[in-house]
Amino acid sequence: MKLFSKEQIYQGDAFTVKAQNITSTELMERVGIQIFNWLHIRMQGAQVPIHIFCGIGNNGGDGLVVARHLVEHGYNVKTYIINYSKTRSKDFLINYEALKNTTKEWPTMLDNSDHLPEIHPNDIIIDAVFGIGLNREVDAWVIDIFNHFRASKAFVFSVDIPSGLDTDKVPENPESVVNAGYTLSFQTPKLVFFLPDTEKYTVQWEAINIGIDEAYIKSTETQVELIGKNEVLPMYQPRGKFSHKGNFGHALILGGSYGKIGAVTLASKAALSAGAGKVSCYVPQCGYIPLQTSFPEAMVVTDHSEIQITDVQLDFTPTVVGLGPGMGTHENTKAALKSFLATNKSPLVVDADALNILAGDDSLLKLLPELSVLTPHPKELERLIGKWTDDFDKLKKAKNFAKLYKVILIIKGAHTITVFNDKLYVNTTGNPGLATAGSGDVLTGVITGLIAQGFDAVQASLFGVYLHGKSADLKVEETGYQSLIASHVIEGIALAYLDLFKEPERPEIEEVEDKK
Repeated sequence: MKLFSKEQIYQGDAFTVKAQNITSTELMERVGIQIFNWLHIRMQGAQVPIHIFCGIGNNGGDGLVVARHLVEHGYNVKTYIINYSKTRSKDFLINYEALKNTTKEWPTMLDNSDHLPEIHPNDIIIDAVFGIGLNREVDAWVIDIFNHFRASKAFVFSVDIPSGLDTDKVPENPESVVNAGYTLSFQTPKLVFFLPDTEKYTVQWEAINIGIDEAYIKSTETQVELIGKNEVLPMYQPRGKFSHKGNFGHALILGGSYGKIGAVTLASKAALSAGAGKVSCYVPQCGYIPLQTSFPEAMVVTDHSEIQITDVQLDFTPTVVGLGPGMGTHENTKAALKSFLATNKSPLVVDADALNILAGDDSLLKLLPELSVLTPHPKELERLIGKWTDDFDKLKKAKNFAKLYKVILIIKGAHTITVFNDKLYVNTTGNPGLATAGSGDVLTGVITGLIAQGFDAVQASLFGVYLHGKSADLKVEETGYQSLIASHVIEGIALAYLDLFKEPERPEIEEVEDKK
């Protein structure tokens, strides 16, 4: 799914109005009806008090349309206008008059926060104060209203985006942003819903189709894409009847040190479970017996050192190398890594200690083959790209780094983001159970296994991150967050593959059409 920038959203509205020969007011009516339908399906006429707070721009206009339809269907509605400016949008004024003609209880004008309406914990607040076009600081008295929302403990439902939240920067004052329990985002979600600094402003979100013209959606390139089942399913590579292991590549997992052979074991098992034809492990001698006994499917090659990697000597050329799990950062290992990179011709997936070694020596980064996949956790990422001020600065630095070294950078997190050139790919699978030792080694193995069997590096990154997260989502139903371990994620890879072809459950309730 494409995630549109603020500018692209405005362009999409304008394109739709022209292409479909409608007015902006008619488009606003369409939006409001979609929001009303969503609410009406779930509330079914319940008489809980609904407080609708509208700004004086187009987001407020959307709120007024919702208010009118709720009133017409008998809901207990009170509407307030946050009068923060003398300027009103044309469509706001049209819908303000339409609401006044619908009900005897006209909207209450709020010019300051001296007389805030009484709101009880069981009430519902609909937030339609600011939309994506906010280009000014939020007035102190409006912040007081937002704080009043929070103090009331009422459920807050935001229209398109929580008021005060910008689409492309982190708010300086958290109190200037509404904390929404649910946000209905128009057409597509916003990038800010997926970033650690800003995801807290809406507990849940859903994108609703407001009828932006399909030609615009298909023809417009975006810098951000959301990756779910629909996006990865076309990447799946079915296997022919006469396939054999030689068709699916020979993956090498290179790493391990005394006490950290488990990392190589996890990555190797994940690579084979993801579909690699063969997996070899290159480890210090202390890893030979553990690997041969715990993972009989793997072939094992050992360094001449007992406890660490000191000299990589191979008598075969692997299809792909997963580099770094459990490797350690001993000086001899650093020298061995430099020597290996200078002669290596295979694609690389780089993780863990290999990343830390690269971060300390820019010359090693220049030895990486193009389209190498780097999978840092937050601290490893900081060592690679430097400190950042906020998530948007982090993404900017990550893009610059990926372009400079011509690599794919996977930023691991609740919504893992894959960075390639100027594009960001936001993953939708995964859960807090992945905050466990070894889960990163499993991801390295999955991506390595996908490249081994013929996926290109970008596809392997996107598909691998998705499978890794989906596996955790399926297994956590058995284990809970706290008890999920990396081995469970490997077990779940098969389930994640099978889930690709599972039919989605049909919704129990169909949308109702507005009767007006």
